[in-house]
Amino acid sequence: MPDARTSLFRIAFSALDHFGANKALAKHARGLGVILTLHHVRPFSGGAFAPNRHLEIEPTFLDLALTRARNAGFDFVTLDEALSRVRAGVSPRPFLHLTFDDGYRDVRDHALPILRRHGAPATLYIASDFADGHARLWWLELEAGLARADRVEVDLGDGRKSVSCRTVDEKANAFKTILRALRQGPEERLRAETLKIAEAGGVDASAFARDLCMRWDELAEVGADPLVEIGAHTVSHPMLATHPPETARAEMAGSWQAIAERLGAAPAHFAYPVGDLAAAGDREYALAAELGFASAVTTRPGHLTQAHAQTPTALPRVSLNGHFQTRAAVDAYLSGAPFALMAAAKRVLGR
Repeated sequence: MPDARTSLFRIAFSALDHFGANKALAKHARGLGVILTLHHVRPFSGGAFAPNRHLEIEPTFLDLALTRARNAGFDFVTLDEALSRVRAGVSPRPFLHLTFDDGYRDVRDHALPILRRHGAPATLYIASDFADGHARLWWLELEAGLARADRVEVDLGDGRKSVSCRTVDEKANAFKTILRALRQGPEERLRAETLKIAEAGGVDASAFARDLCMRWDELAEVGADPLVEIGAHTVSHPMLATHPPETARAEMAGSWQAIAERLGAAPAHFAYPVGDLAAAGDREYALAAELGFASAVTTRPGHLTQAHAQTPTALPRVSLNGHFQTRAAVDAYLSGAPFALMAAAKRVLGR
């Protein structure tokens, strides 16, 4: 069962579609273009407990999204072309660029054929530890550990607690509660506790990167496609803003160096892991510029406007969310209406 926030968004997308608000607002709400965020593209094989469902969409939905965008008059452009249009402050038609975080193998297997069919360029942001096959995908550790347990012991920052996770609802609540609490503390504790939960359930935490992420030879093959550009995504996928500046710099520069050495081309573009305001802020934006990245993307939602020419290392993106795989959601994303309405609400509320 979807949570209240997911249900609210579904209602909002349906309402915007039903009342024709997407078309009515697009002229005023739509920016010059949009960068889409994706992670996994694959047929869904999960069950009722799927707390990371938002990070994956089905191939048919990606095809639908690109078809709707093309029919709405969007140009499919490279990231460099998107930046050029932003700097110029004008685009003959709205533009769209696809980005895929982490470098999952299913992007090659399921997304790339669709990109080729539509002629849609994309940037794949790679965390170098993922490509080496020894990264920690802690969000999957937590999901897998809870899936196998009826109860887990976890330190949320105020001593160890016992959390029940017998039913699907309990598991979903436990995931949200544990993740929310651990994200408020040091990332070292988050990673330590998710690993303990996984190992207590007999989960091989080291298998996630090996099984899901492309190795360097696979990335070289994918990167040879003229539609694909490889970007940087740190070394170990940390939430940069929660770490000292020297750690953030090393993570960002280290991924640049690894990609340049292993793939023979220095990455021009960067994506902040997690990418919200708690994970990346002004310090990280300045570091990306200092390290020479032409752009860096967040996960803060919104369309691109001429104003973003002044902040190319703090660009917004719009997530193709696995919870909202409908035509109404795609049309809302492309219109810019939800983001304009959210901005208006914040102004009214003074936030």
